[in-house]
Amino acid sequence: MTAVTLHRDGRALTECKPFTWSYSKLKNYETCPMRHQELDLKQAWKQDDTTALDWGDRVHKCAAAYLGKGEELPGDVLDMLEPWTDRIKGTPGTILVERKYALKRDLSPCGYFDKGVWFRGVADVLKLADDVALAVDWKTGKIQADSVQLALMAACVFAHHPEVMKMRTEFIWLQHDATTREDFARTDLPKIWSELFPRVDRLESSYNSGTYEPKPNKLCAAYCPVATCIHYGKRYSNPAT
Repeated sequence: MTAVTLHRDGRALTECKPFTWSYSKLKNYETCPMRHQELDLKQAWKQDDTTALDWGDRVHKCAAAYLGKGEELPGDVLDMLEPWTDRIKGTPGTILVERKYALKRDLSPCGYFDKGVWFRGVADVLKLADDVALAVDWKTGKIQADSVQLALMAACVFAHHPEVMKMRTEFIWLQHDATTREDFARTDLPKIWSELFPRVDRLESSYNSGTYEPKPNKLCAAYCPVATCIHYGKRYSNPAT
């Protein structure tokens, strides 16, 4: 028989990768730890209807091809994207698209797949102009602004581009022709991380222990596929605290 070395939560040791996180993992964990484990870590469930995801991917690819390669915008996204992409192009600076950023635990910059990576994030569009920058995240769903994601974009840019002192971050809500903006200075970094560290610590604690308790929330009734959860299919008007 072949001996199997197990982690303390029962996982085979080869499955116990070093802890890494992203904004989406943190958000999903805080919504419901069990749902996060099943969908993000085990990837035990797949979404049946991917129409919205496919559309979002297409919009992102079209915007990246236009801003990054100079390709024409297809007709089905032209009216929605062109006013925003032309605004981005209309000021001086260098435009970068689909930029993958990563940080080590000490908050120093590293490659996306480097050994020792701790956090990963992606900027859909980044515009650099001397000591200022603009980071844009395209959104194709309903407006659900979250300043944490914007702050993390800023933190990554400050780490990887030491010349940048100030920047604007934006969600562009394409279906609503609207934008959510937040400005950051490099001096804001201590505050950003002091607010995030306790939340990330809780996520990492669950990862190390393998403990992901279910948390009733508004997704339970119809938007969570984890049928083994005791809250599955139940209706809760407000997220649990």
